[in-house]
Amino acid sequence: MDTQSYKTVSLNSATADKQWVVIDAMDLPLGRLASRVALVLRGKNKPGFTPNVDCGDNVIVVNAEKVVLKGKKMTNRVYTRYTGYPGGQRFTTPREILNSTHPERLVEKAVRGMLPKTRLGEKIFHNLHVYAGPEHPHQAQNPKQIKLNEI
Repeated sequence: MDTQSYKTVSLNSATADKQWVVIDAMDLPLGRLASRVALVLRGKNKPGFTPNVDCGDNVIVVNAEKVVLKGKKMTNRVYTRYTGYPGGQRFTTPREILNSTHPERLVEKAVRGMLPKTRLGEKIFHNLHVYAGPEHPHQAQNPKQIKLNEI
């Protein structure tokens, strides 16, 4: 045989098969959920993964307010941000975020930290849709339900 019987597949935005998936976050550990969601967003679970192309799926996370943090992480973990003004350093804990008006931001923050810090990573992050409750407005896309262990 004088030729190779296999070829490396390199996807582009036109050939990427993007689908919609739903993940239920009820009683799931935050870190495990975020790492699996980041994996699906990047497309690393697909055989034709190409690192420089957005070839991952669109992910819908429901029940984000019911995510679990074990041990004392709910109160001892501290998120720091800076307003840009002198003395403008602000601190929040996961409990404060979950008790706020936007509890889905805790999952968004965890997933964003696991994506690349590039223009492509920012574009991939826009494929994530997180909702605090069990309902989501993406029924028209016919998303398929997947479990965390199936990924």
